[in-house]
Amino acid sequence: MKHYRWIGYGLLLIPLIFLIIFFFYPLISILDISLRPSGEFDLSGFQRIIVSDYYRETLLFTIWQAILSTGLTIGIALPGAYIFTRFDFPCKSLLMSLATLPFVLPTVVVAAAFSALIGDNGLVNRLLIDWFSLETVPLQLERTLAIILIVHVFYNYSVALRMISGYWANQSVRMEEAARILGCSGWRLWWEIRLPILRPAIVAAAVLVFIFTFTSFGIVLILGGIQFATLEVQIYYQALNVFNLPLAAALSLVQIGTMFLMIIFYTRLQKNIVSDYQSVQQITRKPRSIGDWVNLNLNLLLMTVLLFAPLFALVWRSFTVGVDGFTAEYYTALQDNPRGSVLFVPPFVAIGNSVVFALMTTALAVVLGILTAYLINMKSVWSRLFDPLFMLPLATSAVTLGFGYIIALDEPPLDLRGSWVLIPLAHTLVAIPFVVRSVLPVLRSIPPSTLEAARILGASSINVLRFIEFPLISRGLIVGATFAFTMSMGEFGASVFVARPDTPTMPIVIFRLLGQPGISNYGQALAMSVLLMLVCAVAFITIERVRTAGIGEF
Repeated sequence: MKHYRWIGYGLLLIPLIFLIIFFFYPLISILDISLRPSGEFDLSGFQRIIVSDYYRETLLFTIWQAILSTGLTIGIALPGAYIFTRFDFPCKSLLMSLATLPFVLPTVVVAAAFSALIGDNGLVNRLLIDWFSLETVPLQLERTLAIILIVHVFYNYSVALRMISGYWANQSVRMEEAARILGCSGWRLWWEIRLPILRPAIVAAAVLVFIFTFTSFGIVLILGGIQFATLEVQIYYQALNVFNLPLAAALSLVQIGTMFLMIIFYTRLQKNIVSDYQSVQQITRKPRSIGDWVNLNLNLLLMTVLLFAPLFALVWRSFTVGVDGFTAEYYTALQDNPRGSVLFVPPFVAIGNSVVFALMTTALAVVLGILTAYLINMKSVWSRLFDPLFMLPLATSAVTLGFGYIIALDEPPLDLRGSWVLIPLAHTLVAIPFVVRSVLPVLRSIPPSTLEAARILGASSINVLRFIEFPLISRGLIVGATFAFTMSMGEFGASVFVARPDTPTMPIVIFRLLGQPGISNYGQALAMSVLLMLVCAVAFITIERVRTAGIGEF
C-alpha cells in the first residue's frame, strides 16, 4: 500500500517538474540576461526603465488602459449578470454559450472582426457613406484608444458575466425581499444590498479582467499600434525588432512581478466565490412588469450589438470584400500557392497544424491539469502556494513566455528552439490553469465522508478514483479539455515567437495576411478568421451542453 502511495506522490510531482522546466527555467533565463547581459552583474536595463520618461509612461499607460477597460467591462456586465440570474427567457443557455465565444477567439480574429465592422473600410463606415453620400470616413476609430477599450470590453465581457452571474445564482433572495418590505428599492437596493452581497465576485472578476487587459498584446499591436504600446507590445518590439534583449528582459520582469502579485490576490479572493454546485438555487422567473421587459430587452440588445455585430461583420465581409455581391473565392484561395514558392505554406495547411497542435495540447493539459488539481487539493501548507504558482502562466505574458523559450531552450539537452514541439508545450502552459479551474471546484465539493465510507467498505484508492471521483469530475474535465483545445487553436502571443516558418498556426497566418498589402490577402485573412471562429463556437456550445451550473471558477 505504501508503495502505491509513493507512486501517487511521484505522479503529483510531474506537473510541478513540467512547470519548473518549461516556465520557471525560461523566466530565470530572462532574469539572467536582464541582470547579467554581458556576463557581469548589470542593472542598466532596469535603470533605463526608471530614468526614461518613455518607459515610465508606457507602464502608466498599461495600468491606465487596464483600469479603464476593467471598469467599463464590469459596468456593462453587471446588468447582464442580473438578467441571466433573475429572468428566464428563450435561448438563454445558447446565448450564454455564444457570449463566451469572444473570450477564446484569438486577438487577430477579434482585430479582424472590428476592422470589418468599424474600421475605415468597415461595414458601418461603408453604410454611412452610402446612406448620407459622405466624402470622408465618418467613424475614424482605427489607431485610437477608443477602439482598444471597446475591443477589451468585447473580449472580457463574458468573463465578468459568468463569474458574477454564477456567484449571484447561489445567493439567497431573502435579504432582498426583506429589504423591499422595509421600503428599500431602486438604487438603494443596489447600493445597500446587492453590491455588498456581490462584492467578492465583482472584485475577483475585476482582478481577472485587469490581468487580461494588462497583458493584452494582439489587440494593442494590431488596432492601436506602437503609439499606444503597452509593456507587452514593448517586449515584443524590443526583442524582435530592436534586438535589445536586456531591456526586453527587464520589461518582462516588471510585468511578471506585477502579475504575480495580482494572481496571488485573485486566488485568495476566489476562495470566497467557490460554491457547492449541487446547491445552486433556481431563482429565475419570467419577466412580469414593463420594467422587467425593458431591462431584459435593453441588455439583450446591448449584448447583440457588442458581441455579435463584429462577428456578423467578419462573416459578411469575408464573402463581400472587394467584389459586388457574394463570393467564396477567398475561402478557395486558402489552399493555393499563387507564386509557386518552395518556402510558401498554403494558409489551408495552417488549419491542419492548428488542429494537430490543439489535440496534443489538450492531451497534455488534461493529464497535467488533473494531477495539478489533486496536488492543490492536498491539505498541506505547500498546496496553498501551488494554487497561485500554477495560475501564474495564465497571468504571464504569452510574449514573455515565447521570449523566454528563445533565450533558454537553445542548448542540449533542451535544444528545442528550432523544433515545432515548443508550440504545444507553450500552449499547454496556458491551458493547464483552465483545466485546473474546471476540475478543482468539483474536487473541493466532494464530501470527505463519501470517500471515507468507500474506503471503509473496502474500496482501494484506485477504485475510489475510478468509481467515485472520476465520474464526479468528468463534466468539469470535459469543460477544461474544451477550453484547452480552443485556447490552443487561438493562441497567438507565444506562437509568434516559437512557430517555425513551415509549421504556422491559423492565428499566425491571419496576422501575416493582415500585414500584407492587397485585397486578396485581406479577404483570405477574413476567411480564415471565420473558420477559426466556427471551431471556437462549436467548442463552446459543447461546453455549455455538458456544463453543470456552478462548475468552474472562470
